[in-house]
This record gives sequence, structure tokens and C-alpha cells, in this order.
Amino acid sequence: MLHANNIYLALNNQPILQDVSLQLHPGEFVGLIGPNGAGKTSLLRILADLQKADSGDVQLQIATDNIQTLSAMSAQTRARLLAYLPQQEKPAWPLTVEHLVGLGRAPWRTPMGKKTSQDLAAIAHALQVTDTQHLAHRPVNELSGGELQRCMLARVLAGEAQVILADEPIAALDPYHQLHIMELLQAHARQGGTVIAALHDLGLAARYCSRLILLNHGAMIADGEPITVLTTENLAKVYGITAHVDCREEGVVIIPRKRIVPA
Repeated sequence: MLHANNIYLALNNQPILQDVSLQLHPGEFVGLIGPNGAGKTSLLRILADLQKADSGDVQLQIATDNIQTLSAMSAQTRARLLAYLPQQEKPAWPLTVEHLVGLGRAPWRTPMGKKTSQDLAAIAHALQVTDTQHLAHRPVNELSGGELQRCMLARVLAGEAQVILADEPIAALDPYHQLHIMELLQAHARQGGTVIAALHDLGLAARYCSRLILLNHGAMIADGEPITVLTTENLAKVYGITAHVDCREEGVVIIPRKRIVPA
């Protein structure tokens, strides 16, 4: 389990995250939702130990009697357990897609070591499940935004980390590939992994995530099953909209109606 305890972060004396605590369990696909500026990216970066909180800590429970603070782990150990998919990352070099995806195996290899058969199998599997095999020999700087996002997810999957932290993983994708990526993240959770992803599409979050965490102005407003989080009251309070919320067998369907304009 991944534990965040009383996370507080401020920038220029303005709170970005306020006393956020949560636990992420194996088998969960958690959607992190909230309007722009709610603190989603900052929370994900702190959970990945890429940014330090002003107070609070993040711990990983590896076994019943083995709980470690992330900052105390070696970088290699942490990278084997946690994988972070940033928002709209652009590689600095014109690597081939196959090389980019292969970087996901770095935590499992010695600095100058050759790829093992396990590495090659993991890379091939990641390319196959993300439907990017046909891009394997293309330079990443020649890809569209959506193609690149799928290749970046393939890099994450090649690393075989237990916990995936993804920042808007479907933002640049067409509807077909949005569904595909959500299916892959859901499958990772159903196979015993843990996923937390920042999402703006509330309909897809409700359909695929087993749990939603709603942030606003850095504070946790709600945490629970989609049906208990995506209420008309929460949508009005946090997003400033009126909406039709329809609970169906396949999940919660949200139809925004209009903005709530302050008087």
C-alpha cells in the first residue's frame, strides 16, 4: 500500500495541498479529479517522490511488517516499485520508440549491462498491449502527441512497477485510444497493481475507476466510489456547473448543463 500522511505544500505562501492523507491499495484504480489548479499534479509528484512536501510524508508498505518512507529508499528500489507518467512529456533526444520504451527497464539493469531476455520480453509486451509495435523504429520526435503519449505509457508498462502514477494519461488521445489506455490501466489494477491517475473526463473516470478522490484548492473534498463522489452537489461546489447525473448499470453518466455564474 502507498500511504500519504498529512501532506502540506505551499508556493509563495499560497497553499497548494492542505493536509491531504490517503491510502492506495493493490487492485485499485483511483481517479484523481478536480478543476485546473486543484493540486492534482503536485500530489502525484509528491507521491512519486519527485517533489518534496513542506510537511507530511509518503510511505510504501511492501509487506505486512515492512513500511518504508519513499525518501529513504534508494532510487533504484523506488523506481522498481513506482512508475510515474508525466503530463505531455517531450523527450529531449530523437530516440527510436523501441529505445524509449526500453528505458523503462533501467531500474532492473546494471548501468552498462545488456538487455536480458526478460527485458526484451517486457519491452515487446509493452509495445504490443499499447498497439505501438508499428512505431518501434520511428524517432519519437516524429510522433503525434497521441502516439507519443501511448509510447510513454509503454515505457511505464515495460518497467513492470507495482504502482503507476499517471498525470492526465488520456489528455492527447482520440476517443478510441482514450478507451484503450483506460482499459490498460484498469487491467493493471485488476491484476493486483495499483493505479492513481489525474483525469478530467469525469465520465471515463466514473466508468473505469473503482474509486475517485476529488480535490479543490488543494483540499480533499470527497473520496469514495464514483457514485458517492460525483453528486450534483459536489459538481456545483467544485466545478461550478449544474449537471445531470445518471446512475446506470455500466456506471455513472454525467451530462454538464450550464455554468453557475456568481452573482
